[in-house]
Amino acid sequence: MKFAICNETYEGWSFEDQVRNVSELGYDGLEIAPYTLASDVREISTARRKEMRTVAADHGIELTGLHWLLISPKGLYLTTPDEAVYRTTVEYLQDLVRFCGEIGGQQLVLGSNRQRNIPEGGNYDDGWARAQDAIRTAAETAGSCGVYFLVESLPPPDCNFICNLEEARRMVEAVDHPNCQMMVDVKSMCAEGKPLDELIMGVGDRLKYVHANDANLRGPGFGDIDFRPVFSALNELGYDGYVSVEVFDYKPDPVTIARESLAYLRRTMDAVTA
Repeated sequence: MKFAICNETYEGWSFEDQVRNVSELGYDGLEIAPYTLASDVREISTARRKEMRTVAADHGIELTGLHWLLISPKGLYLTTPDEAVYRTTVEYLQDLVRFCGEIGGQQLVLGSNRQRNIPEGGNYDDGWARAQDAIRTAAETAGSCGVYFLVESLPPPDCNFICNLEEARRMVEAVDHPNCQMMVDVKSMCAEGKPLDELIMGVGDRLKYVHANDANLRGPGFGDIDFRPVFSALNELGYDGYVSVEVFDYKPDPVTIARESLAYLRRTMDAVTA
């Protein structure tokens, strides 16, 4: 297994400084929230995309991919009945897929709860159909770019659509494309009320990525969640992909979060796999 951290943790830092720090701390990868680079990735030149890839490689860091896909530009909406907004959203997803491939990323994580919620008064089945078609289009583009498009489950009250792993699997199976798969997020799994190892084993055949965080919105090891069942399940599956630290509470500071989260993850993994 390899370890990454999401770059929005380093709020206000330049991309180059983010890469340098995660390399110094011993991470293998950096996960990118596109809005931290530009409000619209189409503004990022081909030259800058190549430069980002080179900077990461020079520091021994992989850019694992993208998440927070639809937070910007403003107005994107995956399940909207507004046809113009919907088409703009689908086209931007394709642009994100191409951007991911060009910077050397491996996957895109579809979270973006506010941009995928079934709108108030909206019809679930209609929203599902629009999301399914959009994800299939993104997956087809992902196939041509050599990356994966991953569906993330997000529980209430944060989200009212694809709220658990069962629903996420149903979407992936409905899309039915090899480049559309699943990821798991520890904080989100905690809301399901089932053993973490059981949940992970249940999606092992589709699993391509892991977000590591505590139910308290902080990093792994900063709360009460025991990650031993997580690593036990991943080890049993033979998972050799990334475990990426994603936090929503940026205290006390980026370096402490990154350093202590990685130390906890490595310590726990070693204890389970010894």
